[in-house]
Amino acid sequence: MAVIRSYRPADRAALSEICLRTADAGGDATGILTDDALWGDLFAVPYAERHPDLAWIVESDDGRAIGYLVATDDTDAFYAWFRDAWWPRFHETRPRPAAPRTREQHLIEYGWSRGPGVDRDARAYPAHLHIDLLPETQGQGLGRRLIETLFDELLRRGVTGLHLGMDPANEGAAVFYERLGMQRLVAPEGELVFGVRFDA
Repeated sequence: MAVIRSYRPADRAALSEICLRTADAGGDATGILTDDALWGDLFAVPYAERHPDLAWIVESDDGRAIGYLVATDDTDAFYAWFRDAWWPRFHETRPRPAAPRTREQHLIEYGWSRGPGVDRDARAYPAHLHIDLLPETQGQGLGRRLIETLFDELLRRGVTGLHLGMDPANEGAAVFYERLGMQRLVAPEGELVFGVRFDA
């Protein structure tokens, strides 16, 4: 039976791999970009680097990492760190596109554009998360357990709310978040954002 445990530094490669294998609206994104590592470098690894205390791994019976949740309890502070300490290591290998056109260029621009104030929901819902589970984990209640683990920790810290953005094409995930009591927030066209307040 799979178990949930705290993140360890040795899990870093597994985070990237799971992120890649779930990045295309929940499906495998391998080969969609010329740079497969970009997914994890944006949406998984920096969270575990900055907040290892807000990162959990789903481990299979045979010791493999098969899912994760990573989060920040302060979106603006995280994006300041991302801009100043994380993304500069990629400035030479991932130069800022002058006029993003491709999916890969838009993702690179996303990395370059992080900073305090960029996320419209950060004030009312200061925490945010990323969660990815390989297909073999699904249907076992592990996603709910991961998020409940995070919620408990955020409540303990006095965090007032959390939000997350997702690909609207991932309809199963949207139903999952609604079942957890999250509400759809106003979002730009083509985006889907959920939020939950802990002080309501």
